[in-house]
Amino acid sequence: MQKMILLFALCILFVHHTSAQNELPDVKVKNLSGKEISFNTICKSTDTALVISFWATWCIPCITEMELLNEQYEDKRKEFPYKIIAVSIDDTRTVNKVRPFVKGRGWQFDFYTDTNHDLKRALNINDIPHILIIKNGKIIYQHTGYTPGNEENIYQKLKTN
Repeated sequence: MQKMILLFALCILFVHHTSAQNELPDVKVKNLSGKEISFNTICKSTDTALVISFWATWCIPCITEMELLNEQYEDKRKEFPYKIIAVSIDDTRTVNKVRPFVKGRGWQFDFYTDTNHDLKRALNINDIPHILIIKNGKIIYQHTGYTPGNEENIYQKLKTN
């Protein structure tokens, strides 16, 4: 009987945890000019799907993924509407590298920084690269890590949702 109660309690916690992750946190991030803005405001400012990429200047798989997403961005946006937002988790020691790094790459995304990792923690993100797809204010897809071909999963989710 005790095992049954424990199992039931764990199921309730799992369902609560899963549904809580679909909610967007009201956490502040900064744009590359240093202006604070609410993550909720960013996500609700558009009707199109958002691909949110959590990355850092020192993360080679993140950079590889961002390069591929950038290369295909214009062509894929003709097929289905979406917008990419990149959130750097560089800390106070490396955050000053983000702006010149981004400018040097010529990436076409909107960029924000989460220096204190408040957003990363609120979304329960443990590792990077990490991709979220948000549509109609809800998280519809998440993926951590990068291997070649992952971007096709992202495009498939964007097409079907």
